[in-house]
Amino acid sequence: MIFIIIAVLLLPVLLFVYLTFPGHAKKEKKAQFFGRNIAHRGLYEADQSVPENSLAAFYLAKKSGYGIELDVQLTRDGRVVVFHDDTLSRVCGVDRRVDELDYEELRKLPLFGTDERIPLFYEVLRSVGDKTPLIVELKTGKRNKELCQKTYELLSAYNGTYCIESFDPFIVKWFRFHAPRILRGQLTQTPVDFVRSGTSKAVGFILGNVLFNFLARPHFIAHKQGKKTPAVRFAEKAGAMDVIWTVRDAKAQPDCDVIIFEHYKPDIKFK
Repeated sequence: MIFIIIAVLLLPVLLFVYLTFPGHAKKEKKAQFFGRNIAHRGLYEADQSVPENSLAAFYLAKKSGYGIELDVQLTRDGRVVVFHDDTLSRVCGVDRRVDELDYEELRKLPLFGTDERIPLFYEVLRSVGDKTPLIVELKTGKRNKELCQKTYELLSAYNGTYCIESFDPFIVKWFRFHAPRILRGQLTQTPVDFVRSGTSKAVGFILGNVLFNFLARPHFIAHKQGKKTPAVRFAEKAGAMDVIWTVRDAKAQPDCDVIIFEHYKPDIKFK
């Protein structure tokens, strides 16, 4: 009887560990990013005179020696472009979704009224060369499998250092099973932050507590700067690399493994 009682008491603990435990990556893969400052969407200006996710911003980040974080998604005609928002409203002043337009239509739209345009992912890879570490965030959408496949194809032809991340654990899961040697990360924030961004309380609870780690087994957790849930802290203690976004003040740099920053110019490495 005592063994049954112990088993019942241990079951929730074992389930928690199973759900949240991270994947294992070799030290040399983590070392390529450990202690680095990574420019969020390139080294762009707060007033967008050098726009986010533009070739100009990526050039400045590369020239300064920083790693680069960027976002990829699909156009209607299946091209992989570098762009953050689902819609074009904020950046291009057009009330349409990115995936509603072909690339030839998108490339005519200026970024924040500048001469910069939405770049293709392969153009970015070609322009940064192979000396700049990249964190590639895959945006979730209706064609996630296609985005994963095409992003992986482009990265496979690239000789530089890179890893992938996503808020969508099913995207991270795709890379776990189809490209297991690529360093992969789970983007997250607190459940409250998820709800504020429009997610339901149930989904926010699951994502904010990385309860889908059992699917993706991420090598790192990329968390919004600030408070973390005990589940996230456990995953980090269990071996997940600790990545923080988005730091905007040199005086507020957190104690972590990798920093994604914007609007200031820190050292290339902080460890």
